[in-house]
Amino acid sequence: MKAQDTTLSNEEIRLVGAAAIEKTVYKKQTLLQAGEVCRYKVFIVKGLLRTYRIGADGSEHVVQFSPELTWTTDGESYANRTPSSYSIDALEDSQILMWGRDRFDALLDQIPALKNFSDRLIFRNLNASRNRIYKAISSTPTEKYEDFVKTYPGLLLHIPLRMVASYLGVSLKTLNRIRHSQLQHEVK
Repeated sequence: MKAQDTTLSNEEIRLVGAAAIEKTVYKKQTLLQAGEVCRYKVFIVKGLLRTYRIGADGSEHVVQFSPELTWTTDGESYANRTPSSYSIDALEDSQILMWGRDRFDALLDQIPALKNFSDRLIFRNLNASRNRIYKAISSTPTEKYEDFVKTYPGLLLHIPLRMVASYLGVSLKTLNRIRHSQLQHEVK
C-alpha cells in the first residue's frame, strides 16, 4: 500500500493487513467461478491471476491480468452480492491477501484514509478499463500488442500466447504473425 501512493499510516496499514485472510493459490486453482457471488477483494502479494469469461460458443475471453502488487475482484458482483459472469484463477502459484465485504466495510468506517485509497484504486481501474476499451476498438492488432508489452513488461514470459491473444481480441495466428514481424525488424 505504501508503494501505491497512499496517505495511510504504518499503523493503519498494519490494521488493514491484520484483517486480511492470507492464502496460497496454486496454478490453475479457481478463486471465483462464474455464477458464484464474489465475496472478496484480493491483493496479489506474489504471483499472477487472470479474470476471464466464457463466451456462448465456449471460447475464453481474458479481460484482466493481475500481477504482483495489484488488486482484483469482480466489482459488480462484490458490491451488489450478485452472481458473477467472470471467473478468476491463478496462472502460477500465488500468495494473496483477501478481505470479505463486511470486514472491508468495517475497515472503511474505522480508517477514513482507506476510503480515499479505495476510491482512487476504483477510479484508476475504471480509467484503465475505459482506455482498454478505446484501444480495443481503435487500435490495430500490432498497436494492441505493443501496448500490452508496454503495460505488462515481462508478462509474456509467464502467460501462454493463447491467453495474450484472447486478451488482445486477436487470433493466435495474428499474434504469432505480429511477433514474427517484430522479431524480423529487431534483427535488421
